[in-house]
Amino acid sequence: MAITTADIAKLRQITAAGMMDCKAALTEANGDFEKAIEIIRKKGKLIANKRADREASEGVAMSKVSSDGKHGALIVLNCETDFVAKNKDFIAVAEKILEVALQNNPSSLDELLKAKLDNITVNEKVEEQMAVIGEKIQLAYYDKIEAHSVVAYIHPGNKLATLVGFNKPNVDIQVMKDIAMQVAAMDPVAIDKNDVPQNVLDKELEIAKEQVRLEGKPENMVEKIAAGKLNKFFNEKTLLNQEFIKDNKLTVRKYLENFDKELKVTEFKRYNLNI
Repeated sequence: MAITTADIAKLRQITAAGMMDCKAALTEANGDFEKAIEIIRKKGKLIANKRADREASEGVAMSKVSSDGKHGALIVLNCETDFVAKNKDFIAVAEKILEVALQNNPSSLDELLKAKLDNITVNEKVEEQMAVIGEKIQLAYYDKIEAHSVVAYIHPGNKLATLVGFNKPNVDIQVMKDIAMQVAAMDPVAIDKNDVPQNVLDKELEIAKEQVRLEGKPENMVEKIAAGKLNKFFNEKTLLNQEFIKDNKLTVRKYLENFDKELKVTEFKRYNLNI
């Protein structure tokens, strides 16, 4: 069967693979588009197998909120090089996957990988991209927030993204953006002191004790001084107790109270590809 330029262009539009790859796949498939798509996908699997030991540490972190403002999703699509991470086609695929996450509200990364995108699964779309790009591509992370109000923030460069949920609807958008940027800039480990995981508290307390001992303080003073250091940790690493990035005379808690005493942060997510 003769392979026309129109056929090649059509397959390229479907898969985003190179012209020569599309021609080769259609020739091998004798003009059958479904088989040609599968050939390209298998090429992606082959690349994945060959590059299994390569680290896909570059990529994009992206977050977005549903049209009703009550549901947000955050995904990370990894690749091997920063050059690919900045490629508009790679970014477009990440945006499509993020949209699927919003529309389907999957409960896990595995469920998202099984969701449909362009009549194939998200996992198959990722495999296609490996064939197109020639690098190891991996959907490495997915999480979501559901709340009365949700805001998303993506730091310029697509390496850092956040989501924040609030306990009330129709929250002022600038207030929400300020908190999302606070989470991005200051990397809190929890919303408030009581939300810090016990294992994190135990680790920080041990670090504080060791620091006090290295300073040569008497053993009977170690617990008290370490507790003081732990309070500093709370002020620096819990969202509500941090200095507000736009006005360091305020804590984040005070900033929110100045706007609405009943407004609370219910949850946040943060992913930074740079660390």
